[in-house]
This record gives sequence, C-alpha cells and structure tokens, in this order.
Amino acid sequence: MALAPDSKAPDFTLKTIGSEGLTDFTLSSNFGKKSTVILFFPLAFTGVCTQELCDVTAGLSKYESLNASVVGISVDSPFAQDAWAKKENIRIPLLSDLNKETAKAYGVFLEDLIGLGGTSARAAFVIDKEGIIRHSEQTSTPKDLPDFNKITEVLSAL
Repeated sequence: MALAPDSKAPDFTLKTIGSEGLTDFTLSSNFGKKSTVILFFPLAFTGVCTQELCDVTAGLSKYESLNASVVGISVDSPFAQDAWAKKENIRIPLLSDLNKETAKAYGVFLEDLIGLGGTSARAAFVIDKEGIIRHSEQTSTPKDLPDFNKITEVLSAL
C-alpha cells in the first residue's frame, strides 16, 4: 500500500543518465527549493508508460510554473531508460530503481507483474519543499493513469 499523505517522504539517491552521463539524483536536493512529483511506472518501452511520460513531457511547463520538478522511477536500468527517453523524446529525469528499494520504501512494489517478476506499480506522489507527501496515489491496475488534475490541484495549493 502506497505511503499516505502527511508522512515524511523517504529520501533516496538513484542513478539517471543526463547530459553529463550517469549521475545521481537525490530527492532531498529539492527540499527547501521546490516540490517534486514522483511518477512510479512499471516498465520502459511499454504502451501505457510511454503515453504517461510523453503526456507529462508535453505539459512540463505547467509543472515548472508551479515550482515543481517531475521525475519518473522504474526498475529498468538507467541505460534502458535513456534509450527509451531518446526514442520517445521524454524530457523528465528517469531514475533507475534497479534494486527495487525505492518502490518498496514507498509501498508501491509489485512482487510479480504478469509473470515478469517484481516491478513498481503505477503510482504518483507529490512531495512538498519540506519533504512531506501531500498527495499519494497508486492506480488500481498498471493500465490506469494517475489523476493528473488532482496532482496539479495539490501543487497549486502548495
């Protein structure tokens, strides 16, 4: 079960590939500066995940205007995530939770997805500048998308 609103967001440091190559992203680096939207998604190169992150990329200026950064997290390697991001023009940082510890810490780890093994559920969290979870949502199935209107509403209130 996903962590509840008003709880402290577990800090994490995960690998991503950016313009400088393989780097670390640490959630707490945003604390005191901006809110963070965390989007857990099951697997790169899949239809619903591609739709979700391409739609978020298309609306990125909306999140930036609300002083929020958006990151995606999956259990894929940073190299697979990078190839997918380049292929689909995804412009948010994709963070590799290869050891699955972050999905477990946020309560969104699925032991087995259609016989493929452990992965994260599709879930969304809004973390405020103080590191407190202000919105938490795990979708009913990996085919369902989070409520992005609710995410925007919560960000607007921060």
